[in-house]
Amino acid sequence: MNILLLNTYPHGGAGTACRRLQAALQESGQTATLLSADQVPGKWPFYAERLSFLPYERDKSVRFSFSLANFGHDISQHPAVQAADVLHLHWINQGFLSLKNIRQLAETGKPVVWTLHDMWVFTGGCHYSGECRAYRQACGHCPYLRRPGVGDLSQRIWSNKKRLFPKNIHFVTCSDWLAEEARSSGLLRDYPVHSIPNSIDTEVFKPALPEARAQLRRQQGIAPEALVVLFVAMKVREERKGFSYLLDALQRLKSSHPELPVEILVMGQSAPEDLSRLPYPAHSLGMLRDPLEIASAYGAADVFVIPSLEDNLPNTVMEALACGTPVVGFQTGGIPQMVEHLAQGYIAPQRDSEALAAGLQWVLQGPIPLAELRAAAREKVSRHYANNVVAARYLDLYRQVLGLQ
Repeated sequence: MNILLLNTYPHGGAGTACRRLQAALQESGQTATLLSADQVPGKWPFYAERLSFLPYERDKSVRFSFSLANFGHDISQHPAVQAADVLHLHWINQGFLSLKNIRQLAETGKPVVWTLHDMWVFTGGCHYSGECRAYRQACGHCPYLRRPGVGDLSQRIWSNKKRLFPKNIHFVTCSDWLAEEARSSGLLRDYPVHSIPNSIDTEVFKPALPEARAQLRRQQGIAPEALVVLFVAMKVREERKGFSYLLDALQRLKSSHPELPVEILVMGQSAPEDLSRLPYPAHSLGMLRDPLEIASAYGAADVFVIPSLEDNLPNTVMEALACGTPVVGFQTGGIPQMVEHLAQGYIAPQRDSEALAAGLQWVLQGPIPLAELRAAAREKVSRHYANNVVAARYLDLYRQVLGLQ
């Protein structure tokens, strides 16, 4: 089979997941090509998309949380599209494909599979809906808009999707949680929706050898006896990332268990003023691009914490588990699907920082030895998320949409 993967960027969460799927498909003997916006001439659709939302946005904090899909590129005659047996869309916003462009791709007659990396496909424009459930009917009264109401921008976009979405699309979600939300939506309830997770290369992301683990700790000035908590600091001030709850949880942990020699390892962008608020010594690794360096960071940690309030199937959780690092997080999106409570880590109720602190203490000082939790984390990934496992599930779907089974 010749599968064309379409994603706006080759980087970021969706881009990383897309490239990993491409590698998994290639390992299985298929031809898999990735086409992104930077391979298509012209940047004007990106700017047109952003500028067209400015008159409607509630404030600048939601500027990249809402997409219109009014502008994009007609790639229906692109050689890669013409050569493909299956067109596999991923995250296509910010000027790569408009709703009209998606319709044009479907009109080529080629089967279309569309993997959802957030909620946008079945909402009136938001990527995560927060507490709003209007998408289960027809959107409107959108909290992201300056003037929400009946017939607002979100309702118009929802109606355009209803009109323009082709019938020959199979939708895929990366988590069971997102699948349930998609099936309950007014837009997708009549479409086939499959739940297939992202994949990960378990030969790259794997438990660190003791000497490598000790070396990274020495390089960062981490005490040999320290219990290391790792978190990824990408946009920590974005409310849905839950940094305030993590800060509260760590303060609670230190107050209730002052004997624990905790140190914090930070991967990603982080402002010094944010790290200075942490109640433990913090070590910043900065932005890491090399997968082997990223894997070594997980390998140096005793626990990975993710306080996100909205998420799908985070790559970071999968990476941590593959490296044998237990995970503590909220009952958010697909995280409880990845981390079984008290098996590969600890799942706390949403926004409960006291429970998040209890989860960290349970992993670091609880009844199950860290070695057993590490083995359980690695085994979960090997069974459900390894390249060969996920590629086989997608190949079954491709055969189905091609009428080969």
